[in-house]
Amino acid sequence: MTAWSPGGGTGVAAVIGSPVSHSLSPLIHNAAFRALGMDWVYVAFDVPAGQGGSALEAMRTLGLGGLNVTMPHKAAVATAVDRLAPAAAALGVVNTVVRHHGALVGESTDGAGLLAALEADLAFVPEGRRCVVLGAGGSARAVVLALAGAGAREVAVVARRSAQAEEVVRLASTSRVRAGSVGDVAGAELVVNTTPVGDRLPLELVPGDLGAGQLVVDLLYHPRTSALVQAAGDRGAVATNGLGMLVHQAALAFQLMHGVAMPLDAVHAALEAEPEALRR
Repeated sequence: MTAWSPGGGTGVAAVIGSPVSHSLSPLIHNAAFRALGMDWVYVAFDVPAGQGGSALEAMRTLGLGGLNVTMPHKAAVATAVDRLAPAAAALGVVNTVVRHHGALVGESTDGAGLLAALEADLAFVPEGRRCVVLGAGGSARAVVLALAGAGAREVAVVARRSAQAEEVVRLASTSRVRAGSVGDVAGAELVVNTTPVGDRLPLELVPGDLGAGQLVVDLLYHPRTSALVQAAGDRGAVATNGLGMLVHQAALAFQLMHGVAMPLDAVHAALEAEPEALRR
């Protein structure tokens, strides 16, 4: 896909969500623009629930060069774009909107961003591994499809309501993905938490379910050390938050929007230089 150009003047890209004040996306993208000498700026817009479609029309009207989408707008924006890329169409959600020959194209970089973070940052390849995904929302769907597509031996989906887990299983459409229970965590090599719970262990999980030999990834990055990350680390597991996935999915979105690779070294340096942003 050929990147869109503002055609003179400063290009503007943005993220929409609610709440969105905690988002690190402006810090990440603006650091990349500075490093590459690009005349662009990236801003955050707090868009109330139910107004995602209106925000997309504003993108058309204002000439925004790219849009990232976070909760609660991913599904609504997917129905409002001109067309969907294959990953977004399969998921029914969008986290990135790019311009292509006048059309607004909805993309999803979440799943690919997780896989990139696992491999590049944690030297973990899902192929042949037993995985558990906690939650069954939009992020969980992206994670499950990505892990299944990467050849995971098994992906167990654990949700508070079994009907939600079964919906994700049907979407994945492979026998390697099944509805699971918290009891599956103890035998997993990779555990990914996609629920919004950070101040306690999610889904009645207990510390004894976690241990050495596991990689535990909590997609939350606020708080930087969630209860799950703390408990998993205390039990000897390798545990990390969702910052790596955030950076790698942003890099994929950046490539789609601008046609150039995001300078990850500059982005990581900017994040390290703003410790208060990571603690928000």
